[in-house]
Amino acid sequence: MKKSILKVHPDDNVIVALRDLAKGEEVRLNGHSYTLVEDIPAKHKFAEDHLTPGDRLTMYGVLVGKAQTEIPAGARISTSNVKHAATGFELGGRKTNWHVPDVSKFTNRTFNGYHRTDGSVGTANYWLIVPMVFCENRNVEVIKEALVDELGYGRPQKYKQFTKQLKSLYHSAKTTQEILDVEFKDENETVKQDRLFKNVDGVKFLMHEGGCGGIRQDAQALCNLLAGYITHPNVAGATVLSLGCQNAQMPMLEEAIAQRAPNFNKPVYFIEQQKVGTEEDTIALALKQTFAGLIHANQFERKPASITHLCIGLECGGSDGFSGISANPAIGYTSDLLVAAGGSVILSEFPELCGVEQEMSDRCVDEQKAARFIDIMRRYAKSAEDAGSGFDMNPSPGNIKDGLITDAIKSAGAAKKGGTSPVVDVLDYTEPVRAKGLNLLCTPGNDVESTTAEVGSGANIVLFTTGLGTPTGNPIAPVLKISSNTKLYQRMNDIIDINTGTVIEGEETIEQAGARILDYVIKVASGDVVAKSVKNGQDDFIPWKRGVSL
Repeated sequence: MKKSILKVHPDDNVIVALRDLAKGEEVRLNGHSYTLVEDIPAKHKFAEDHLTPGDRLTMYGVLVGKAQTEIPAGARISTSNVKHAATGFELGGRKTNWHVPDVSKFTNRTFNGYHRTDGSVGTANYWLIVPMVFCENRNVEVIKEALVDELGYGRPQKYKQFTKQLKSLYHSAKTTQEILDVEFKDENETVKQDRLFKNVDGVKFLMHEGGCGGIRQDAQALCNLLAGYITHPNVAGATVLSLGCQNAQMPMLEEAIAQRAPNFNKPVYFIEQQKVGTEEDTIALALKQTFAGLIHANQFERKPASITHLCIGLECGGSDGFSGISANPAIGYTSDLLVAAGGSVILSEFPELCGVEQEMSDRCVDEQKAARFIDIMRRYAKSAEDAGSGFDMNPSPGNIKDGLITDAIKSAGAAKKGGTSPVVDVLDYTEPVRAKGLNLLCTPGNDVESTTAEVGSGANIVLFTTGLGTPTGNPIAPVLKISSNTKLYQRMNDIIDINTGTVIEGEETIEQAGARILDYVIKVASGDVVAKSVKNGQDDFIPWKRGVSL
């Protein structure tokens, strides 16, 4: 029989509604009965026992808030009666023992990837067009317009066809209402273009608003991030456009590339507009050099590689009250499987580790890494407070509406993405992954900024959980969307790849869902399955200006 409620941890005193529960309804779990004193929407929580002001609320076995008013047993917890609270943290002992999952099914698994001369393996093969400064964005747009369709990378023009239909109706003197009543249909009228370069997945354009103004640290961080993309295993080479007078100078980028990859030998073409001269000459040179680079990139072909070459970024966005009990723990188990098989994973979004800092620092393999994690967390929290904000302000209106009413509740569920394996390294923003296993990377909770950073640090595929539906992607790495509930999967299946609502419905366990996800990852990494974010052209890229974003 399908459960109606869930107590996530034995020490919890809040209960999760797995379906809409009505006032006066009696629900039972593990021999206990609960009578609801008000309606409890699915994904929201109610108090197990009567709470008085100041009482602690516990979920996932950790402090997630304190009661601000009297909360009767069976009453819904909300922003009106509960305030964010989390435990402190300090340098503690090592707790790195974990239950290593059975990976016999994956031990000898391979994926078909692009082998680079440095030993890394990509899940895709792209050429990059990179502006050093926002002043070059227009030139990049012109290059994009010149290249994409001609080389066969254009997307279907179904909306353009629909606009033509609306235009025709207007010329036919149809009324406004008649136009509003027209039903959109994808007639697949656009003939798919053949790619000129069969082994190149596309030309990608990393436009941004940085490179000049701001502080010098912003320019350095941008160069470090761009270096991460240029040296990424999913990238064959790059064309870099500079104006010439900006803070982010080309030697700064070249140095960042050399620090990441001392033996770097991919083709990179540097073009400085103030030296070349006219816009016409600059763009013509960029087109010629890019074309030459694509000829080189096309020489790479997919070949078998061990899944130990996979580096998975773990991300969540548009989370709901089910994210922490279905999608997040499911990819947490995927993470454990890949770590046990010899691969790498990245857990980021440091504001969403608020309340579980002690657990994460204790899982670090040595005190030096634990101390670094604590130091980064404290400095980040202070910078947010100095700006008049704080981690407690992290939940979005959508999060709160769907049951994540405090940052600690959101964070405790978000941390489940990292599974249970030891933390092998702690990285600050833009630092590359160098160790196999679970890596912590300092990023904001902002979906695109965090995903951008994970890929810049080496993730060649990203698992992105969502309970509300978030269309985030990345220019060079497949971003797989995993829904926490079946209704979302059915409603937005054009952007969702995998459904874990099956866990909520009791159709499979967390472990079964996690193994299913890793199977899917291997197919996507091999190019056998195209991620929805890739199919939809969701090429989101936003560098993080530190201290500005949660």
